[in-house]
Amino acid sequence: MVREAKLRRIEESYREFEHVEEAFRAALDESLRPRGPELLYEIVERLGLPAGSVVVDVGCGDGRHSYRLAERFGFSVVGIDPVYTPKAAPRVRFVRAGAEALPVEDESVDLVWCRDILIHVAELERAYAEFRRVLRRGGQALLYQTFATDRLEPREAEWLWRALGGEAGSTDPAGAEAAIAAAGLRVEERIDLRSEWAEWLEEQSGAVGRKLLHAARLLREPERYRARFGEAAYEVMLGDCLWQVYAMLGKLERRVYVLAPAYGDPL
Repeated sequence: MVREAKLRRIEESYREFEHVEEAFRAALDESLRPRGPELLYEIVERLGLPAGSVVVDVGCGDGRHSYRLAERFGFSVVGIDPVYTPKAAPRVRFVRAGAEALPVEDESVDLVWCRDILIHVAELERAYAEFRRVLRRGGQALLYQTFATDRLEPREAEWLWRALGGEAGSTDPAGAEAAIAAAGLRVEERIDLRSEWAEWLEEQSGAVGRKLLHAARLLREPERYRARFGEAAYEVMLGDCLWQVYAMLGKLERRVYVLAPAYGDPL
């Protein structure tokens, strides 16, 4: 009887689905108008900082955002990264250092820009405390960060953070917000992007689908690529391919924070 009832439910569900399948697929083909990376620059524009404002780009990498912040807004930018030291440019200089010890004077910065690098930082509270230390009164930090969700299985998470050099403890949103508060910063704005950037990327260029195709090839014939490029490069490439795919599947989520120094109530 139980088996027969289950078969009836399956039959009924498929029969009902047939009536909506075409309209459902058409609805899914409609864009939800996801926001893309330009959102961060739109937020900076909204902050209304004048030309000449001092900006620190924490985890600047190859400096692309440092250059653009200087060119677009006329900021004086210091790019900081523990690995890269790009070439200086008008209004842009670079220093090799980590987020936990910024080589910047106290209360001297108008904006801290930090784009998706804190998953590599084990001591989150220390990094946020540095943001708090260097920000002048009225200054703000713009933080874009990827977090794990409960859909990311423990074995997937362990492999992903190992492959990409991430710190598992820095990928929990509740832990990150606790570290923000403990460092003396307050959240002025939080934007939950979830899968939006991955959707935007796929709609613009089909890049996420290509990442999925590459991941499938890497998983189907791993020795083909390990033999040619080495184990370390293989792991990094697979992690990079799955990064956007996991974001699309809800295993990873993106958030944007606007932070400001928290001050006690005036006496």
